[in-house]
Amino acid sequence: MIKPQIFMFHFAGGNSYSYRFMEPYLKEFDVETLELPGRGARSDEMLLRDFTLAADDLFEQLHSRLKAGRFLIYGHSMGALLALKVTHMLEERGICPGHLIVTGNAGPNAGINEKRYLLNDNEFVLELKKLGGLSSEFLQSEELLHYFLPILKADFEISEENGLARDLKVKTPVYALMGDTEKYSTAIANWADYTASGFTSELCEGNHFFIHKHAEALCHVIRNCYQQLVPSPLTSPAP
Repeated sequence: MIKPQIFMFHFAGGNSYSYRFMEPYLKEFDVETLELPGRGARSDEMLLRDFTLAADDLFEQLHSRLKAGRFLIYGHSMGALLALKVTHMLEERGICPGHLIVTGNAGPNAGINEKRYLLNDNEFVLELKKLGGLSSEFLQSEELLHYFLPILKADFEISEENGLARDLKVKTPVYALMGDTEKYSTAIANWADYTASGFTSELCEGNHFFIHKHAEALCHVIRNCYQQLVPSPLTSPAP
């Protein structure tokens, strides 16, 4: 029996291993974690700094791996914005995900004037500390920072220069979750402006990386989103 697919879009600084902690709770899914250039298995490729190029790259990965059947898309933080764009690209080609699940992001119009990628390294590290999710060992290691800061800054540029129009809407229903202490968490309903279908939102205890603390609950949401789908198997990916 073919498992339903869930395509995972990583956060800034992430890679294809970013969601390994969720996989034990998603055994009924074929988990496909997509990866941008410049990290992980693609570390020998040039980093991308352009949102459109990043979305195109992820679209091609997803499209090439897509099998017949229903599927879901999930993204955290930067990955949430890219997941929205790729969902729209898929719909333009007649391919509709069953659900778009987004976390750690209040929508494209939240924090629209932030340009953290332009900060100097010391200021940028202070911003990373505010987000949480990074160990003190990491933040105090010059070697690790030297390697990861260019990746993180490139990803922040992708996220903060996303150029997503307010009138961009997907037909796919959206389920949004954020940590209750996250900046802009009170604006989570912004996501409703980007779907013409159902919208659900939820705040969980925690900061920007609440997903680590609530992995099982998040995966329960994912399973419920899949179980609520009306059977509509995908016959074949559009060319």
